[in-house]
This record gives sequence, structure tokens and C-alpha cells, in this order.
Amino acid sequence: MAAMLLLGFAAARWRRPTDIHTLEEWGVGGRAFGNWVTWFLLGGTMYTAYTFVAVPALTYGVGAIGFFAVPFAIITTPLAFVFTARIWSVAHRHGLLTPGEFARARFGSPGLGALVAVTGILATMPYVAVQLLALRAVFRTVGVTGEWPLLAAVAVVSLSTFRSGLRAPALLSIAKDVLLAWIVVSALLVVAMSSGWAGIFRRAGAYFASTPSPNDGLLLAPTGQLGFVTLVVGSVLSVFAYPHAVTGMLAAKDRATVRRNIAASPVYCLVLGLMALLGFFALSEGIRPIDGDLNTVMPQMFHSLFPGWSAGIAYAALGIAALIPAAVMSISAANAFTRSIYRCYLRPDASPAEEARVSRWTSLVVKFGAVAFIVLLDPSYAVDLQLIGGVIILQTIPAVFLGLLTGWFDRRALVAGLVTGLAAGVFLLWDTAQTGADGRVVKAHFGGSSMPVGDSTIYIGLVALAVNLLVVLVLTALLRLLRVPPGRDETRPDDYVADADDPMVKRLDEILDGLPNRPAGAHARAGGPRSGSVPGHVDLSLEHVVPGPRERPRHRHVADVGRRPDPRNTFGRE
Repeated sequence: MAAMLLLGFAAARWRRPTDIHTLEEWGVGGRAFGNWVTWFLLGGTMYTAYTFVAVPALTYGVGAIGFFAVPFAIITTPLAFVFTARIWSVAHRHGLLTPGEFARARFGSPGLGALVAVTGILATMPYVAVQLLALRAVFRTVGVTGEWPLLAAVAVVSLSTFRSGLRAPALLSIAKDVLLAWIVVSALLVVAMSSGWAGIFRRAGAYFASTPSPNDGLLLAPTGQLGFVTLVVGSVLSVFAYPHAVTGMLAAKDRATVRRNIAASPVYCLVLGLMALLGFFALSEGIRPIDGDLNTVMPQMFHSLFPGWSAGIAYAALGIAALIPAAVMSISAANAFTRSIYRCYLRPDASPAEEARVSRWTSLVVKFGAVAFIVLLDPSYAVDLQLIGGVIILQTIPAVFLGLLTGWFDRRALVAGLVTGLAAGVFLLWDTAQTGADGRVVKAHFGGSSMPVGDSTIYIGLVALAVNLLVVLVLTALLRLLRVPPGRDETRPDDYVADADDPMVKRLDEILDGLPNRPAGAHARAGGPRSGSVPGHVDLSLEHVVPGPRERPRHRHVADVGRRPDPRNTFGRE
């Protein structure tokens, strides 16, 4: 594990740019990751240690409902194939780094962008905390108690990402997947040396039949099927709404890289299904969690059934798999704060170096804030916070993901819908009680993410999202009838299909203050200078040079005249 963390520090020199002190280089790796790096970064970000710890823990505890992660991961693929390519294109053409920036540009509302950013940060903080719960479960299994090991691990990975930015988790993701492959192969060998799957299912089924709870078992109970389906749908909609998912996609070098990796992502679903089955295997082998903490089921299985050296490799893999997504999540949350709040409201004239510096320190706050959730609160409450995170992030769907398809919504309606959806979701979560197998109330508030509806349950996130959409649709229609002018959409239809070879797609390290509000070159088509230009500001429009018959188009920023061109940028060569 120490060797892996040292690799994170070495990432600062991996594909080192001329100047890493810009938010584009530090926060999205210079938008230069190819197929393999993007593939591993996507796996390291979306398929986390908590996935490999919590999914088998859920099947161990309640049975079939734990398999909700498999269909939701599969259904996510076609949706992500469409939406991630569109957000990659518009983000590259306009120099955007976060979902909040897109909402601001799409609907002409800095307030909406800030609200989306705050919502993303609030949803990300508990998600980081749950990743660290998996790391603490590993420490507890090997007998290392207290909070100091967790603090030390977070401090080391914080220093590596503070220096290297997104390059550190990207490089670590490659080594992490190699170690996780070792876990999968080792688990298959252990299962093969046992009684086989038939005996595993038979013993697990007998155990669930002996419990007093009517909701567990190898098959879903009729009363749990609606809750299962709504949980799958809600998870499908929320997984790529998190800021860290968008960050991983924006780091890709072109649309083809994004689409190839999304198309290949179901390969991870095979591993996910296997890990869910390992919950039944641990149950049939008599593995018992430490002090009732189900997060320790998988580490305990490694401890009991693997040779010592093999278990050590598995522990290191789980530890790194917890720290990598925590690092990416903190980077994405820091980018959201810097771009949608700090730059919009606190320092509008912040330089690229200042943006990078603010994001670095903000990422530290996010990481250690997540540790505070674990240290100061009951760990089970931190898991509840992760469930709340899913409900919270779903409320950004109308402004961000539906905004990728249409600009019809009114900015005021989107703000009202987002606030209403958040209020409804948090209230329903607060009002949900947790009951034990005997029917007694174990926890009066924040007892789960599904609310009872008759004999069934329904995922609260979908209920809150339905309220959100209803408010957005009704208010938008009303404002259209009243002819209230909407916000100014700074994007155009062709922005959503732009690729890396598009002459208007530029690297942020060539831009002093972001791309212009109107697409570059629009002032020339309009027959005059750019409207709204401010005296004393540098005009960042593109100067087009008509190419010869065998010459690639050449574009230069006016602000870059006299600057030595970046040799890595095709369109910056002279």
C-alpha cells in the first residue's frame, strides 16, 4: 500500500505539463487522457472499494436485494453513452469543468450554477465518507484500531493529490485494477476449492429461511419488488450525476475515448455480480462480521480463507480502491466550489494559478471533512448520509442532464424545483423510521432511503425528483404564458457534438479568462465586433488563418500572439 501511495507522488512527473498550476491541468489532467487511462480512471472512480465491500455485505445481510447494483450498472451504460459524450463536447468548446458551470451557461443563471455546485458538494461529502468506511473496515480486520490509521492514510493521499491533481488517482487506478483482478481470481479459486455454488446457495437459503425477517432471502419478497425497481432506477439516474463522474469523462481527450469506455464498462458489471455472490459464499462459510459491522464481512473472509500474503494484497487493493475515488471526489467538489462560487462571487478576476491553488486547499477540506463524519458521528449514520447523497444529487437532473437535451426550462423554475425537491427529499428521509425484524422501531429518523407505500416501499429519491420535475414544468409553462424573458443560453446545438478536431475546441491553458460568452468567431459572422466587450479586457476571439489545400486549419488566440506555442496542442502549432 505504501508503494502504491509513493506511485501517487510520482504521478506529478507523469506526462508533466509545462505548467501544472492551472485548474485544467490539476483538475482534469489537461483533458489529455487516452483510452486506457480513461478506462482505469472510470473504473477507479465509479467502481469503488465501497462497491466491493458494501455489495457483498448487503447480500450477506438481506440477500437478493443486494443485487440491485448489477442491473443499475448495466442500465447506466446506454444512458451514459449519450449524455457523457454531449457534456464532453459542450464542456470542451466552452471551457467548462463542472456541472454547475454548464447549468449557468445553458440557462444564463449564475445563481442556478452555484446552487447545482453546492448540491453536488453536499452529495459528495458523505460519499467520500462511505469510501473511508471501507478503509476503516480493513484496518479493523487486521487489528489496527483507533482513527489515527485512517487519518494517516487520508493525509498521505491528500498530499499526493495536492501535488499531482487528477494524475495521481489516474495512475493509481491502473495499479489498483491489477490488484483487484488478483482479488477476483483468488476468490474464484477459494470458491472452487469449497463445495461449489450449489452448496453455497443451499446453505445461504437455509440461513435466510431461519431468520425472523420476511424481507431477506435468495429471492425478492413480493413486498420488496417495487422498492427494488425504484432503487435501480434512482441509482441509474444518480450515478453519473455526481460531479466526480463528470470529472472523469472531461479528462478524456476526445468523444471517441468517452464512448469506447462507456461501451466497455459492462465488463465491470461481471465483476460486480461475482462480488455480490461472494456475500452468499461468506455466509455459507460461517464468516462473522466484527462487532456486527457488515462492512468487515469481506475483509474477514480474506482473513479467514486466504493465505496471509494473499490477504495482505487484498487488503492493500481495498485500501487503495477506497482512497482513489475519495481523491477524485474531493477534486471534483473543489472544482465545483472554485468555478461556480469562488470565481463567480468572490474573485471574478481570479487567475488560473489562483483557481488551482484554491481548489487544492478546498480538496483537503473535503477529504478531512469526510473523516470528521466518521470520527464524530455513528458510522451507521454515515451510511445513511450516503443514501441521502443519492437523494440530493438526483435533484440536479433537470438542470444538468435534461439541460443537455433541451433549453426550454426557465432558470427560475429550475431553481424553485431544485429547492423544492431537496426539501421534499430531506423531509421524507427524516420521516423514515428503521424497524427491526420484530417490528420495533430501531431508529425514528433517517432510517433508510425507501419509504413505505402500503405493503411495499419506494425509493425516496424518485419521489423527490418527481416533485422537482412537476414544479419545473408548471412554473416554466406559466412563465412562458406570461412572456417572461428566459435566461440567455450561451450554447448552440452544434456545441453538443463538437470533437477534439473542432477548431473552436481550445485548451484552457491557452485562455486567460475562459471562452467568450458567444462562440469564438461569432462576431465575425455577425459582421462586427463582439457585443458586450469591456474596455481594457483582452479580446479572446480566435484569429482564423485560411489554410492551403494540404494545410490543417491554424487558430491562434489573439492573447497568445508572441507566446511560445504549446507543442502538445495541435491547433497551437505555427
